[in-house]
Amino acid sequence: MTPRVSIRNEDFDIGAEVAALRAGDGGVGAVCVFVGTVRDRNDGSSVRSMELEHYPGMTEKSIEGMVDEAVRRFDLRGVRVIHRVGLLQPQDQIVLVAVTSSHRGESFRACEFLMDYLKTHAPFWKKEQTPEGERWVDARVADDEALKRWGLPSGNA
Repeated sequence: MTPRVSIRNEDFDIGAEVAALRAGDGGVGAVCVFVGTVRDRNDGSSVRSMELEHYPGMTEKSIEGMVDEAVRRFDLRGVRVIHRVGLLQPQDQIVLVAVTSSHRGESFRACEFLMDYLKTHAPFWKKEQTPEGERWVDARVADDEALKRWGLPSGNA
């Protein structure tokens, strides 16, 4: 059985991940996938690279809790979250959230819920390399605002 949460340095194959999530489940009527990539610009500066750090074990446990909450809120058949760490370049894939359900509405909502939750509560630290030097990436007010619609407190307070 494929684990629901994976934190790793290596890239992921979207097609293979979706196929594994759907495998043998004839009740799947919808698959929603979000893939986040590293941008080449942020806050008005070019980005040469991004480095992500985390605490192994703690990060997986935190994201598993997020997945449990999504399963409680939505009628899901399967969930897969992959988040990369280490040194990444612009256009590299950084995160995958894939959910399956019987119907598209649940799948769309759960995927968006998980991304909003990840952006505000997942314990990752991001550092960008720019022409001006290194800088830590702070949480955005917009991420906290997105979380409010789910009735959840900000993870960045």
